[in-house]
Amino acid sequence: MNLDVYSYTNQGGRDHNEDCADYCMGDERGIFVVADGLGGHQYGELASACTVDTFLKAWQEEAVLEMPKWLSTQFLSANEAILKLAGEHGCTMKSTAVALLIEDGTACWAHAGDSRLYYIHDREMKWITADHSVAYKKYKAGEITREQLRTDEDQSSLLRTLGGRERSDPELCEQPVKLENGDAFLLCSDGAWEYFSDGEVLIDYLKAETAKEWTELLLKRILSRIVYKKNDNLTILTVMAENGR
Repeated sequence: MNLDVYSYTNQGGRDHNEDCADYCMGDERGIFVVADGLGGHQYGELASACTVDTFLKAWQEEAVLEMPKWLSTQFLSANEAILKLAGEHGCTMKSTAVALLIEDGTACWAHAGDSRLYYIHDREMKWITADHSVAYKKYKAGEITREQLRTDEDQSSLLRTLGGRERSDPELCEQPVKLENGDAFLLCSDGAWEYFSDGEVLIDYLKAETAKEWTELLLKRILSRIVYKKNDNLTILTVMAENGR
């Protein structure tokens, strides 16, 4: 199964970009990661880059024998790497992370924070990761609607992140999924998903022939909705099975 991938990141209306996205691929396998350094802490760009580098380096250097365990191990390693880096700089560093692992046509994913993964199968939205935020807790409790998640005052109050001794464990997908041609994934930071709805992610996927085109359609929505260019850093990484759509 061939994978078509496209990655885009932009500093938006901020002075610098604290998001980071990257991937490595081989035959029917790959690791895809998006991380968002927290702006309320120092060196957010270092924390996010450290996170992504940890995953990619591990994927290149060691065999993946058990996908969920491998992902959990890399989240732990990334957390420890950020803590070490923070100690060297004498400050606190934090980052969200969402990672997608594909091995032999099977996918598994995990996340910590509010960077999201969307999974499309059989032309339907099958899964969206649950944000680790106070706003998402309010949504689940019925205090706000899902649409209001994007603008809620607690949207950036995160309950899990990398870079701490506590509340840094990832949430794993329920079970790995066997991919079929036409399956697709969107990984993105909150600076992207706050500008589109779940349904629009699917609509743009159905219109697109490539991962790049899917990303560009989403970016058109985002850019049309940004006000005063004071938006957050935004990052999108799309992965599509090329054949049989």
